[in-house]
Amino acid sequence: MEYDILMFLHNNPQHNTAAEIVKVRKSTKSHVSTSLKKLENKGLVERIQSEDNKKHIEIVLLDKAELIVEAGINAQKRFAQNVLRGLTEEEKHMCIKVFDKICNNAEEYLREYRDNADER
Repeated sequence: MEYDILMFLHNNPQHNTAAEIVKVRKSTKSHVSTSLKKLENKGLVERIQSEDNKKHIEIVLLDKAELIVEAGINAQKRFAQNVLRGLTEEEKHMCIKVFDKICNNAEEYLREYRDNADER
């Protein structure tokens, strides 16, 4: 989970709070909290409290995390190259379009499901 959070923070710098990680990754608060504490203890991330809003705490990747993130990016690239091997550029673009539609449909369904659950 710690590795996933490092990669998530690198790939999604706009979602740099524990609450955002929980929300976007659909993780539990306890897992994210435990993982962030471990990452902090290893010197890979730092929590920075906002001066304006004491409840707002941003999570920042530290230099020590750079090598881990770089290795993760390389692994992601190798994985993508392997699963897309043999596809034309047109087929790759079509896969991306279809996958985006599937993800959007899933997000919309989950949003509707939660909205309906709130009404019950």
